[in-house]
Amino acid sequence: MKELYTLILYQPIYNALVFIYNIVPGHDIGIAIILLTIIIKFLLNPLTAKSLRSQRDLQRIQPKIQELQQKFKNQKDVLSQELMKLYKSEKVNPFSSCLPLLIQLPFFIAVFSVFRNGLTDPKSLDMLYPFITNPGEINHISFGMFDLAQAKNVVLAILAGITQFFQGKMLVQKQPPKKVPGSKDESMTAAMNMQMTYIMPLFTIYISWILPAGLVLYIVVTTLLTIYQQFRIFHKKDNGVAITPAAPSQPTPPTQLS
Repeated sequence: MKELYTLILYQPIYNALVFIYNIVPGHDIGIAIILLTIIIKFLLNPLTAKSLRSQRDLQRIQPKIQELQQKFKNQKDVLSQELMKLYKSEKVNPFSSCLPLLIQLPFFIAVFSVFRNGLTDPKSLDMLYPFITNPGEINHISFGMFDLAQAKNVVLAILAGITQFFQGKMLVQKQPPKKVPGSKDESMTAAMNMQMTYIMPLFTIYISWILPAGLVLYIVVTTLLTIYQQFRIFHKKDNGVAITPAAPSQPTPPTQLS
């Protein structure tokens, strides 16, 4: 299994990184990582777009969901059946926003391994394809100041937290404007989502502090690209009306893997 993982994911990503490192001006590993991130994001774009569209569709039918929750608040079994009917009639899969993210997880693990080992272990260069020029060694100092092979990069950790904050902010669900029967659950959910908007960035900063800076740079660029994609999908007009984004039922992970 490990050999298959290396052959299918780790080795191609590592070779792509070295190839880009060889051709970028000044052989700057930071620029190489940014370009590699854009390529990976482009390749995984269909999965990310599917996940975001699913979140948008769930927001579109949110008023109908709340109506059912209020109508059958004391009939859990009936509520479940009615919700399934609603999802079927609206052609919405409530779980389809999670599956694409799970599929992207192996890519994130492979990228993590590349930045953890590939930048510091000279033996990694033995995994280069014959048509990839061996640079002899990889200079992991980027922009003349950032050691992307090491952890505890304050600047990148804070940038990761900031981008996570803006991504979460776009997904905050508005609380009900007034107290109405059946709105208690929605109010609690909105409050939790609001808390996650501020807690997740702090958690992201902590995680980014202990991760290799190269991986943190990958996370920052990926999050920025996802924010742009998120904005386009959630604000796409449906029958002339723009759809307001809302938070998914689960907290947003530190980064959309693509």
